[in-house]
Amino acid sequence: MLCLAVGSTGYLSAQNTDSVVNMTLPYALQHAMEHQASVRKSRMEIETGENKIAEARSQALPQLTASGTLAYNPLLQKSALPGELIGQPGTTLLVAFGQKWNTGASLNLTQNIFDVSVFTGLKAAQTTREYYRLLNTLTEEQLIEQVATSYFQVLVQRQQMASTDSTIATTEKVKEVIEGLYKSGLAKKIDLDRTKVNLSNLYSQRQQLLNGIQLQENLLKFYIGMNVETPVSFEANELERIKPQLELTDVIPNVKTLTDFRALQKQEHLLVLNKEAAKASNYPTLSMSANFGYGGLGNTFPWFKTPSDGVNYFGYSTIGLNLRVPIFSGFYNRSKIRQADVDLRKLRVDMTNTENSLKLNFLNAKTQIENSIITLNMQKENVELAQEVYENTLNNYNQGLAPLTDLLESESSLTNAQNQYSNALLNYKLAEIALLKAQGNLKSLYK
Repeated sequence: MLCLAVGSTGYLSAQNTDSVVNMTLPYALQHAMEHQASVRKSRMEIETGENKIAEARSQALPQLTASGTLAYNPLLQKSALPGELIGQPGTTLLVAFGQKWNTGASLNLTQNIFDVSVFTGLKAAQTTREYYRLLNTLTEEQLIEQVATSYFQVLVQRQQMASTDSTIATTEKVKEVIEGLYKSGLAKKIDLDRTKVNLSNLYSQRQQLLNGIQLQENLLKFYIGMNVETPVSFEANELERIKPQLELTDVIPNVKTLTDFRALQKQEHLLVLNKEAAKASNYPTLSMSANFGYGGLGNTFPWFKTPSDGVNYFGYSTIGLNLRVPIFSGFYNRSKIRQADVDLRKLRVDMTNTENSLKLNFLNAKTQIENSIITLNMQKENVELAQEVYENTLNNYNQGLAPLTDLLESESSLTNAQNQYSNALLNYKLAEIALLKAQGNLKSLYK
């Protein structure tokens, strides 16, 4: 037991070195916003949105391409001509047209003049950027909830550890007194054995709490993107500063302004644009095209040659308008439009359900925080009463007016009352976090 106490005390007191990070809730949340993988990835999605806008905008800008060719024709294709051309009626002449070598280079320019799908795509890209920003905000809110919950779970477990340590210290003193009385013949051996068994159970409970603290602290470090080997410390009186605030329930949220619902609204806008894009397939498109080229023909390798070498070069250019009018697509476009409409109607059902769910979350969180405050006050009174009973029983036992069983029961009741109070504190903070989330005020935990 002594080795266990020294080892675990060393673990908790190892946080006095300069390298120890003082873990507070604002620090944990700030560290998570800067280092947690999910938040960093969601911010990269915002960059994706910017790139999608640039991609959509490119479809409305001129498209310029260059191309070049170099070809050798070992066998020139022949064409059949009537013999009348050379005074040989009734015969057929096979004449090879073309040159052995030909080369060319050209520039091609196209510009959309009217294309509904291009402009719809640009609107969709801009909405996608806003949607990714909302998703980033939603990711941050989910992370705040996760980190805050884990943080207070650590604090509660550490407080339970402190209560257990206090009980162990008191029980050790009682054991010393009983040992002295037993040696003097004023106490029974069974009383000493019962005290040792109780002390052993307390040390076992302490070890379980220590393991739980280590696991929960590692989980908290992981949530905030910190190296899990980094030593951290927590303020011992952090939970004592918790002040129940029933007035928090006075803020009634407009659920349509919450991030969850706003993200669905953006998704609805995207589906509307998706339906418009499907309809755009039925509209005509108009574009302009222009190209300029320069080519050469000859029976020898044409590059760096002149007409005196049997190679002739020439230029060419065209400018035109291209009109495309869809007439019948085998009902393909109609099917795409109907699919987009179904997706839109499904989302609107989800929006109605989400709106009702967000209202339910607020009402449940409000009820939970009201009940948790009542429970917290009751548990606080219970701890005070259990402490008073234990002190009176201990005093009576020392004077020989109470049996050891009463002392052990009062000690156990005090420990249970302290643990129940710690759990009540945790339940209150979890209810407060749920209420802040339902109100859209999670970022107030930074304060």
